Amino acid sequence: MLSGAENLSLLGDAETQYPGSPEEAKLEAIPNLCKANDYIINLDCHEFTCLCPKTAQPDFAKIYISYIPDEFIVESKSLKLYLFSYRNTGIFHEFVINKIANDLQSLLKTKVLKVVGDFMPRGGIAIKPVVVLGDKELAKTL
Repeated sequence: MLSGAENLSLLGDAETQYPGSPEEAKLEAIPNLCKANDYIINLDCHEFTCLCPKTAQPDFAKIYISYIPDEFIVESKSLKLYLFSYRNTGIFHEFVINKIANDLQSLLKTKVLKVVGDFMPRGGIAIKPVVVLGDKELAKTL
């Protein structure tokens, strides 16, 4: 059976090692076995946290990732650990969403990728950055 799981190092690991930073995290990809189809993958993370780089106070968000794959799809456990790695990282909302989008696009080389950050309000203002990479016409379908 074709699975593309032969080279994965995190999935099924009995003892999960949590990365301390996004630079330590290892995003992993799986070959897309349905390349003939333009299909959308939606991934929602409802428990994202990072730190304000100025005050070190926690920032809470929902992260929404949508993409149309080309050669690869992201392995979900590696994505979970990657997103978890921001927990102790001081970074502005706009920059974290751009970093997530750039890291995923670098790994997956999607046809189109959209990352949305829905951050809880601080000081009465909710920040909701959106990054779209890839084919702008195809992006209209996300």
